Amino acid sequence: MNERVSSAVTPAAAAAPVAASNAPIKPPDPDLMRRFPTVHHLRAHARRHVPHFAFEYMDGGAGIDGGIKRNWDALDAVELVPRYGVMPTLPSVDVELFGRRYAAPIGIAPMGGPSTVWPGADAHLAKAAQRLRIPYAMSTVAGITIERAAELAPDVFWFQLYRFANNNHAVGYDLVRRADEAGAQVLMLTLDVPVRTTRSREVAVGITNPFRINARMVLGTALSPGYLRAFLTHGIPRFVNFASYAGGNTDPATVSKFMRSEQRGAFTWDEVARYRDRWKRPLVVKGILHPADAEKAVSLGCDGVVVSNHGGRQIEALPAPIDALPAVTAAVGDRATVLMDSGIRSGLDVIRAIALGAHAAFAGKAFLWGLGALGQQGPGHVIDLMVDEARAALGQIGAASLAEAPAVERRHPGALSY
Repeated sequence: MNERVSSAVTPAAAAAPVAASNAPIKPPDPDLMRRFPTVHHLRAHARRHVPHFAFEYMDGGAGIDGGIKRNWDALDAVELVPRYGVMPTLPSVDVELFGRRYAAPIGIAPMGGPSTVWPGADAHLAKAAQRLRIPYAMSTVAGITIERAAELAPDVFWFQLYRFANNNHAVGYDLVRRADEAGAQVLMLTLDVPVRTTRSREVAVGITNPFRINARMVLGTALSPGYLRAFLTHGIPRFVNFASYAGGNTDPATVSKFMRSEQRGAFTWDEVARYRDRWKRPLVVKGILHPADAEKAVSLGCDGVVVSNHGGRQIEALPAPIDALPAVTAAVGDRATVLMDSGIRSGLDVIRAIALGAHAAFAGKAFLWGLGALGQQGPGHVIDLMVDEARAALGQIGAASLAEAPAVERRHPGALSY
């Protein structure tokens, strides 16, 4: 197991170059650390710093946020038992994923429309990930193009794809072609959005698809000077990756209408196999909660799976990914790289996931809170915080490296058995 954590390379990824990781990891900025020592401090400041509609978009989930609460509670319930009497150390947390080395087992999860939270957000996320050397998984519905993301984050760029099946996947296949030509290291197929759902907090503040500004949004924006400056620079969020497919029209309403007509359901296993045949680099599927689905993905040649419930944003009734993680890792063994997202708020949460078998964990809301609180400085501060917390957590439990985390005794009352 230790070897699996430190060098998770599958056959399809074996030829990928390993990115350099010689730059030292710096501690968080002292002033920012004093003001925002955790992501929850960022969240509290973001609530006051951005318009109400932007905070509701970044912070809310399905229903009355029951899935978000379950994710957090399940992570908090995982206890790690320390062992003492060894030389204390502050371990390195760099990790190899799909043949590339990253500074930490922490990634930026794909998020749709982060520019609603902070105009220009996608570029800030990409730049921070590249500078601090962690994976950046850009959503299909990002506010920058695939090509621009690859320019900003050439060493850490992953691409996430939703299902666009019309005309024999014409749009989906072309997006994959563009990602390949741009040099995306990993393709992530999202399985866990089979139907469209509504989010009550977004509905209550008037967020619609297509996005339309209402009077309350105008007032909130006017009363949020930093957000207003960013908005005047970047404008209304646009799904720019689809302009060429919508006849070259960049009007948000036209592009959104096109997307609604094209995006239908979740990938079938047959379709996953077809994308596997087209994509020659590492391929992962996102949204796995059952070990049988993880085994199916591996049998089709997928290089990894992301254990995820879409951050609690689709339906409240799903189990927390941290509780499903041990069964999934047991099912796939050393045959695939196991990643996790949904509910990750700290470096300690990341180490909890590593201890239960994940190779890395991805965060979404934490980065949105960082953007809402600090604008372009936010993503970098979140990464610094999580890396610092992860190293401290490893040292505190007596693990000299990430590879030793799975051997740490733990109590996991919510672990699922299937």
